[in-house]
Amino acid sequence: MKVTVCIGSSCHLKGSRQVVEQLQSLIAENQVGDRVELGGTFCMGHCQDGVCVTVDDALHSVSPEIVSDFFKTQVLEKL
Repeated sequence: MKVTVCIGSSCHLKGSRQVVEQLQSLIAENQVGDRVELGGTFCMGHCQDGVCVTVDDALHSVSPEIVSDFFKTQVLEKL
């Protein structure tokens, strides 16, 4: 599974760094690093949607406050 977080300026201002850090921790805690590839990219073209995150090309809007729930529903449950 490939998870990509936008690190462009708009998403950066909305918390992309915190989203990346939380996802890194959750991947390690759940020991799924061998099945989840976490990457970053610049602008995905949906700046108004907050921190843009794709999971296998499906686009999601994720704020630092909901990373844990997002990880459970969009990553763990789909592995």
